[in-house]
Amino acid sequence: MIKSLESRSVIVTGGSKGIGRGIARGFGAAASRVLVVSRHLDQARAVADEIVAAGGTAAGFAADVSTPEGNAAMVERAVELYGTLDILCANAGIYPAAAIEEMTVEDFDKVMNTNLRSTFLSTAAAVKAMKGKGRGRIIITSSTTGPITGYPGWAHYGASKAGQLGFMRTAAVELARYGITVNAVIPGPIMTDGLAELPQAFLDKIAAAVPLKRFGGVDEVANGVLFLASDEAAYVTGHALSVDGGMTLPEFEMALDDTASLT
Repeated sequence: MIKSLESRSVIVTGGSKGIGRGIARGFGAAASRVLVVSRHLDQARAVADEIVAAGGTAAGFAADVSTPEGNAAMVERAVELYGTLDILCANAGIYPAAAIEEMTVEDFDKVMNTNLRSTFLSTAAAVKAMKGKGRGRIIITSSTTGPITGYPGWAHYGASKAGQLGFMRTAAVELARYGITVNAVIPGPIMTDGLAELPQAFLDKIAAAVPLKRFGGVDEVANGVLFLASDEAAYVTGHALSVDGGMTLPEFEMALDDTASLT
């Protein structure tokens, strides 16, 4: 456990399921005080209850983080509960599929608002609570899709995730004067509840394209987030940490063949 995270006040947006749930539980295990944020209060409270049952400190909160009001309310609640805000994990995101020629403006805007606009709004709200402290941590959950790779049906999703990294770099420069670092994690194939429901043959095909030959776990993404949130990462800012099992490394698929060589 990273000792510097003990008693830190943490907000995790999109914290009720998948990677967000793993991040929230990771901070709970590190003895941080967690505010689990979701659009659905019952789901946020369910994760908070898991953390408390494991001996941690947590509460659930419902907010629409694509709105200024939702972000202001969640920061206010974290400060009300824990007296301060030390860490923001901007994790909220959606990934509906739609081909470009079938995608509507409403489809595009919904993804951009949930994924990219919320990153900006959550960061802006958190900074107001952090800047007077001389210290703060903001960690964004991006994706391999968009910043590094592309996949049919996810043009809007990829654009939002690439946009998050562009936002991160300038935010890191602007907020450094306040002692606030801004970083991101870039998860690759991570086994979540939704993926677990897909056909095994499909999952096996994805795993075969990963040099480590497996999916990652949500706890492995959480470990990267915990490091970036810690005092040990105080001199790391504007960095995107890939947690992808090496998926984006092979130049060609044949590089994963055990017999691959240049001769």
